[in-house]
Amino acid sequence: MDHPARTASRLTRRHLGAALLVGVALAGTVSCGGGEDTSAAASSTTATPPSTPAPPPPPVLWPLTGLESGAVPPHPALAVKIENSLDARPQTGLNAADVVWEEVVEGGITRFVAVYHSTLPDEIGPVRSVRPMDPAIAAPLHGLFAFSGGQAGYVQAVSDAGLQVLSLDAGSDGFYRADDRYAPHNVYAAPLTLIGQADADHLAAPAGQFAFAAIGEQPTAAAAGTPAAFLDLTLSGAGHPAWAWSAPDGKWARAEGDTPSVEADGTPMRATNVVVLRVDVVNTSGVDPAGNPVPETVMTGRGEALVATGGMTMPVTWVKNSDAEPLVLLDPNGNPIRLAPGNTWVELVPNGTGAVTVG
Repeated sequence: MDHPARTASRLTRRHLGAALLVGVALAGTVSCGGGEDTSAAASSTTATPPSTPAPPPPPVLWPLTGLESGAVPPHPALAVKIENSLDARPQTGLNAADVVWEEVVEGGITRFVAVYHSTLPDEIGPVRSVRPMDPAIAAPLHGLFAFSGGQAGYVQAVSDAGLQVLSLDAGSDGFYRADDRYAPHNVYAAPLTLIGQADADHLAAPAGQFAFAAIGEQPTAAAAGTPAAFLDLTLSGAGHPAWAWSAPDGKWARAEGDTPSVEADGTPMRATNVVVLRVDVVNTSGVDPAGNPVPETVMTGRGEALVATGGMTMPVTWVKNSDAEPLVLLDPNGNPIRLAPGNTWVELVPNGTGAVTVG
């Protein structure tokens, strides 16, 4: 008869042996399964290419300067008629304009159409009356046009061109008379107040008016032009603007004849690009209070032009197919001219009576 202790010992060894057998079997099963899973995971990892980060979004640019803007709420462009007689100088706010157009008006004096979008200064002026060529200059912006008055037909032409009229004479807000100037050279305006009156049809940002060099790309004139130190222009017997390249500023500096042009606060007037257009100027049937015929610059068609950028100049061709379409600048091969990002002055030099000297 077996002793109970020996019986218990045999049962324990038997149970342990069975357990070991089961353990070995389970271990083998797990080992096989684990090997298959690891192989599959390795295969899966090898087959999946590494992810490529999404490219950054392209920069948002101001349409009239080509400079980076960041996220900004859209608002319309504001074109303002600025005086340039001796009594109007020095002006206020011209350096803040994205684009300035200089045109000949009656008596041979010149006036500006200053276009504001990327920067809205606190004050601009002196503001004067509209002229017959202004609708064709500003129509492609489809924004606001501000002035201090004008003949009824010229005012109507601004509205017919798709622009919203803001006029001192019509009672628009934002105009006021300065105490330190005498009439009619004392009308000034607050751009933010003018922009705030945009109606539902004139809220959109303007389309681009010029082509600009992209980041890392050279402007056309800087890449293929001829070095130049100055531009001397004759717009009329009284209009002699000049531009000199200022390498330390990287800008063209403006002068009226031999007198440097400055703003009312003494800041020199500067431009990144100067575009000179040779244009036809014709007399209309209108006259000013002194009896001088009111001239009109013919803004549609094509003609010779000059682009000055980065201390270089380049002869080009300008084309404008209709009042509503923007001006296009083309190189000799018919490719669009790319300006340097920044502000641009456009000088409208009459064919025949005007002159352009580059030195």
